[in-house]
Amino acid sequence: MSTSTHYDIIIIGTGAGGGTLAYKLAPSGKEILLLERGGYLPREKDNWSSRAVFVESKYKAKVGWKDKNGNSFHPGIHYYVGGNTKVYGAALLRFRRQDFEEIKHHGGISPAWPIRYEDLEPYYTQAEHLYHVHGTRGEDSTEPPAGAPYKYPALPHEPRIQELHEDWQKLGYRPFHLPVGVMRDEERPERGACIRCGTCDGFPCLVNAKADAQVVCVDPALKYPNVSMVTGALVSRIETNPSGRAVTGVVVERNGQVETYKADIVVVSCGAINSAALLLRSANDRHPNGLANSSDVVGRHYMCHNNSVMLAISKKPNPTVFQKTIGLNDFYSGSDDWDYPLGHISMVGKQDLESLRAGAPPFAPGLALDVIARHSLDFWMTSEDLPDPHNRVLVDRDGTISLHYTENNLEGHRRLAAKLKGMLEHIGCERHLVPHHLYLGKKIPIAGTAHQCGTVRFGRDPKTSALDVNCKAHDLDNLYVVDASFFVSSTAVNPSLTIIANALRVGDHLLERMQ
Repeated sequence: MSTSTHYDIIIIGTGAGGGTLAYKLAPSGKEILLLERGGYLPREKDNWSSRAVFVESKYKAKVGWKDKNGNSFHPGIHYYVGGNTKVYGAALLRFRRQDFEEIKHHGGISPAWPIRYEDLEPYYTQAEHLYHVHGTRGEDSTEPPAGAPYKYPALPHEPRIQELHEDWQKLGYRPFHLPVGVMRDEERPERGACIRCGTCDGFPCLVNAKADAQVVCVDPALKYPNVSMVTGALVSRIETNPSGRAVTGVVVERNGQVETYKADIVVVSCGAINSAALLLRSANDRHPNGLANSSDVVGRHYMCHNNSVMLAISKKPNPTVFQKTIGLNDFYSGSDDWDYPLGHISMVGKQDLESLRAGAPPFAPGLALDVIARHSLDFWMTSEDLPDPHNRVLVDRDGTISLHYTENNLEGHRRLAAKLKGMLEHIGCERHLVPHHLYLGKKIPIAGTAHQCGTVRFGRDPKTSALDVNCKAHDLDNLYVVDASFFVSSTAVNPSLTIIANALRVGDHLLERMQ
């Protein structure tokens, strides 16, 4: 580890944004310090336990947040090296080309981004190669143009999912092999490789074959002598010089002690909620509303998608183990009977009895849940929620995070569910969908923060955005944010690949700046 007390760059957080940026900058020779709130996620038998993961929430952070009514909830946050990528499903899709433009939804306007798809396209390709994304170009009818093919072939469907693929094609739809980031035997013969187990989506990977930020980026970055990491480091605030134009120190609470680290450049990448909270906690005389917040947008415009899981009951058992290999975007921008976007359909990891119990009412009979688990086709539906300044992150006086969120733009999501329900008899399923994690018909609740974004938006106008197009704070000369905080819209696909691609883009900017 470096013994330097003043660093060229400090990166706060080691997830998809911070971890990828560290990997990008590591060969530069610059002194880089990673600050991670957690430690390494333990590799243990419970990594593969549905009860430990979903019922006991063993790997979730032991924190409590509040909603807009002051009610406490346990968020789906994971404080480890690699961040939330340690448990993500590794579905790595590009945003569609039109997602960067203004789009009219039934519930309002999805605003245009200050950059175009073409600005990010080369970095999408780099991100796909770096994170071992397996896919096939040309299958997805909404796929944007790409500068290169996928480096790794698509994961083949298991028999029941192949039947679904063919049934969708018979209905005139264009299913595609979902782009997934895992490492197979041929890619890392000397190390543990993906065994296509049933404990991937939502689980830590016991064999380290999931393409998460720790395995793919942080560990390789730490092999460089100029890169070091401090774990168990809770960053409580960021300090500035008297003029307020530059960050001078990062204050850390660790092992009961307070430490201050200094660097020429500081990058915040704690996740959209925690990054906003950190900037708000760092208010001072020059920045009374929080750092980077002269526009009053920090913490505002929180988005997390309209997500839900729906279980279709197959008329014959579904013995699929690794189920997350198929997607459908035919309704992404609309349908024959609806002029507004509906969203994205894919699969989640195959549900078992314990994972169903985690979301079922306590009176649900175990025998019925077991039958459902053995027959279910487990669909994931994503629709866009829209940026609303009233949906925001706040920090209470005692330091507790409050997440104020009101659902919006739900009609498209309801119609997407109706489209799926209308297919059931044609895909070999019973006529009724079973809602899972829907809590009396509602979408995944506020604790489901996996797709968080939008709280420190970027833009060209300092009056309406906190960051410039390079994700540098308008108000400070050496403060950057590289997680999903910078998003101005959520689109309707997983944000992970866009976070990664943007971190690579900002990395190029920082390399040029530091030279």
